[in-house]
Amino acid sequence: MNVKKYLPIALLVSGLLLAIYFDVHKLLSFEVIGENYSLIKNYIDEQFLLSIIIFAAGYALIVAFSIPGASVLSLMYGALLGTVVSGFVVVISATIGASMIFLAARYAFADTLKERAGPWLSKMQDGFNKNAVSYLLFLRLVPAFPFFVVNIVPAFMGVTLRTYVITTFFGIMPGTFVFASIGNGIGYVLEQGKTPDLSILSSPEILLPLAALGLLSLIPIAYKKIKAGKAA
Repeated sequence: MNVKKYLPIALLVSGLLLAIYFDVHKLLSFEVIGENYSLIKNYIDEQFLLSIIIFAAGYALIVAFSIPGASVLSLMYGALLGTVVSGFVVVISATIGASMIFLAARYAFADTLKERAGPWLSKMQDGFNKNAVSYLLFLRLVPAFPFFVVNIVPAFMGVTLRTYVITTFFGIMPGTFVFASIGNGIGYVLEQGKTPDLSILSSPEILLPLAALGLLSLIPIAYKKIKAGKAA
């Protein structure tokens, strides 16, 4: 057995276990940010570029280690950095973190799956890859599945890194900027020393537009099937 190919995935799993052990998720809360809001904002004003680098690296690691709380962190960045800056920081760093998981999973398990799986996997891979862009955009746009699941599954479907990166980058962009905009509004609440109400995140006003975008991404697949049906 080639142990080396499992090292990347082992590092990511170790990072998650360490984060759980040290209760990192407890730091990803508006209570903590609220208590230190003025201090953090002052640091950002004084060290803006360094703050961006720290925030981007932190978000990429949160995604790579699959630590719960990335959505809340997106809101926090919106509160601290504003809609536009936080939106691009999250999109870029989340894409990097997701790509790390994708590469680690593909490197570790893709060959094993091909050897042990039957023809059904090859058939599934072929079907998936014929419409990979539409499927991946749908999975990214519609928050129906955990983010870390969507990060890993394409690695087993034979998706290319280029397709994965492009669909991740553009697929998470609408939702990211929605969260960044909400977070920007939450910043005003934090300035007043209050704890924001996050129930808005599950409201139809947030979820329905994202679902609609996801359905639009499936139009090319529906068109191909209709065209194929007419040709037959």
